[in-house]
Amino acid sequence: MSDGSRAWVATRKGLFELQRIGLGWRLARASFLGEPVSMLLPPAADGRMLAALNLGHFGVKLHASDDAGASWHEVAAPSYPAQPDGAPGPAWKLVQVWSLEAANGTVWAGTLPGGLFRSADFGASWQLVEPLWRRDERLEWFGGGYDVPGIHSICPHPSHPGELLLGISCGGVWVTRDDGASWSLQADGMRAAYMPPEQADSPNTQDPHAIVRCAAEPDRLWCQHHNGIWRSADNARRWHEVVGAPVSSFGFAVAVHPEDPDTAWFVPAQADEKRVPVGGAVVVNRTRDGGASFETLRHGLPQQDAYDLVYRHGLAVAGDGRTLLLGSTTGALWGSFDGGDSWQTVSTHLPPIAAVRFG
Repeated sequence: MSDGSRAWVATRKGLFELQRIGLGWRLARASFLGEPVSMLLPPAADGRMLAALNLGHFGVKLHASDDAGASWHEVAAPSYPAQPDGAPGPAWKLVQVWSLEAANGTVWAGTLPGGLFRSADFGASWQLVEPLWRRDERLEWFGGGYDVPGIHSICPHPSHPGELLLGISCGGVWVTRDDGASWSLQADGMRAAYMPPEQADSPNTQDPHAIVRCAAEPDRLWCQHHNGIWRSADNARRWHEVVGAPVSSFGFAVAVHPEDPDTAWFVPAQADEKRVPVGGAVVVNRTRDGGASFETLRHGLPQQDAYDLVYRHGLAVAGDGRTLLLGSTTGALWGSFDGGDSWQTVSTHLPPIAAVRFG
């Protein structure tokens, strides 16, 4: 687990490595300068990592490093099979790699338009997880912020090899317990107010903006949903809405303490068509009692004329449970070393930030 001494920031114009210096951060290295990096897999102990680039006309590219980002080489990108004539749904074409996770020797990639891929050779080759892609329910999925649905959250279960939970916008929560051979829809309890009333409780049309799992108690999950905050204490068999979050219960990002499942952080925003901080103030909501109460953390964050939106992957907590990073769509980056009680500005001049991750 990360000790919080190194982190990476994926942005619209490059991947930036951060190194902790005392009670501060410095930008240590830039890779892929000028190119959009949509997601990264931070290095494990062996130094291997991945970066996904979205190059528009030139397509989606994937690069690997064997030395924690000192050098890179291109590897295969996930590729969809040929689409059968007349097949319904969005085009079988890779739009973006939106999530990357590794567990038990397998690397998982969540993509737009909603396909999950796996690699047993660290990106040298990829296979579409067909049992999920072939589900009839997939044809009901639809895009939230994008034109097509996408898999943004991949949560392996550390105690159950072969078990994986996915968050899909807009397609609910899906779980496999047999390494992808079969899947179950597990979004019961969530509510989609954007759907007609008779469809609001449908698990297959939910928009979980982000889902995170507590490392120490992996059956405890938190979800920042389009329509509020939900939590599960039984490994997603049932979700319960958390009410009473101050400022706003709308947002995209969520992080959970790696040791304490009752402590989680959220970044509120003004809902739907606005998607800016409420009142022009950047804040973080924190609960330390499982959602029974919240604190609004402001110290060190801009409180006037600030319009920084934080994407799904723009908030991260390190393995110590106290070191956090928060990155915005306007290129601002803040860090905290005390669990969010206070924040310091790391940079205000980065490109728009898609993801921050500790390594």
